[in-house]
Amino acid sequence: MKISIYFFLAISLFTFGQVPHCGFDFTSYLVVKAHEEGKSDNIADLKIVLVNEKGEDVINENNKYSWKNANQALVFSRNHLISKPNEPEKWFFPYAGDTYLLSVTNTFPAEDFYIKIQDAKGRFQEQLVQLQAFNMYILCSSENERQARSFGPRTNSPIEVVLSPKN
Repeated sequence: MKISIYFFLAISLFTFGQVPHCGFDFTSYLVVKAHEEGKSDNIADLKIVLVNEKGEDVINENNKYSWKNANQALVFSRNHLISKPNEPEKWFFPYAGDTYLLSVTNTFPAEDFYIKIQDAKGRFQEQLVQLQAFNMYILCSSENERQARSFGPRTNSPIEVVLSPKN
């Protein structure tokens, strides 16, 4: 009887001591909404890359900044539209809508970097935008709440960039 009580107690402590995790623990996203002045539509065919203060591509050495794409430049990708024809619009990351995304670690030092935005079709001027910690979308709630207390209501806002046409 004593053994079963100790066994039950040990299992209970182990079970209740576990912290629930979400699928995006330790992951944040940088979200960019790039549009023209007076328009809200995200511009297609942009190349958005994480760069240093010299404008050089940042390489994700040994997954230092992102859990994906080790030893490659950190390039943003478009959020994927996952709805079927004749259905309401649904996005892979619903919080981000029609934007560009980059997965980074929660410890990513955003203030040390910039994003470089280039138009593959040559319609808009290249632009460099410095990042801030509040630009990061912290996906799991406990970390998100901590960030919100640290940075205020600007947490989880897309980086709004207004691109200027080339003359």
